[in-house]
Amino acid sequence: MSKEDLQKPKIRILVVDDDFRVAQLHGAYVDRLEDFETCGYANTGALALSAAKELNPDLVLLDLYLPNTDGLTVLRQLRAMEPPRPDVIVISAARDSASVREAMKCGAIHYITKPFDSRSLTERLVAYRLMRAEFDASADLDQSQIDRLWSVLRTAPSEETLPKGHSQHTLEVVMTTLKAIDEKITADEIARRSGLSRSTTQRYLAYLARLGKVTLTLKYGASGRPEHLYEWTS
Repeated sequence: MSKEDLQKPKIRILVVDDDFRVAQLHGAYVDRLEDFETCGYANTGALALSAAKELNPDLVLLDLYLPNTDGLTVLRQLRAMEPPRPDVIVISAARDSASVREAMKCGAIHYITKPFDSRSLTERLVAYRLMRAEFDASADLDQSQIDRLWSVLRTAPSEETLPKGHSQHTLEVVMTTLKAIDEKITADEIARRSGLSRSTTQRYLAYLARLGKVTLTLKYGASGRPEHLYEWTS
């Protein structure tokens, strides 16, 4: 790991849920991921707003069913804060179209319905990290970059057309990482940049190679063992 990586600040997340045990579970999901950390918890709307002002998180995981102030009201008030204001991913059992539509209107970058597994949250957090990295790297974005960012953030996981054990959203993360790199690169480096495990990254790279989306080349070193290098096929 480079000195730059060691100094890179983690993405700080505030977890808001009326059930403290559920909030801690979500926080545990977050803390297992590289480049992320839970900076605080809140179990009411009022506490969520005060914690957001005090802790200045990068991202809020927000439940909609909260005592004293509902989550949509909290979302509106978070988006009305003075910059730097946090981004918001809604995590809620609310599935009615009015709640989902209002959350999107108020600026939530994603909406996850309960119950969900850790992979669903992981995929969206990795996509969020890629989005932040893209924004940090470029003052101006071209249309292809905007399209990639929108696709990664908005694509929902789907297993219908993929091999068993593969997720559409994770596939998008690997593809976006590769497209952003204009050189041949190892699976280890792709895994590091995407935030995925090496085994997961290799599985998706193999799938993309079979589709002809990725070019695989071998580089032989002094040890005689070839190094596998991957490149997005233009």
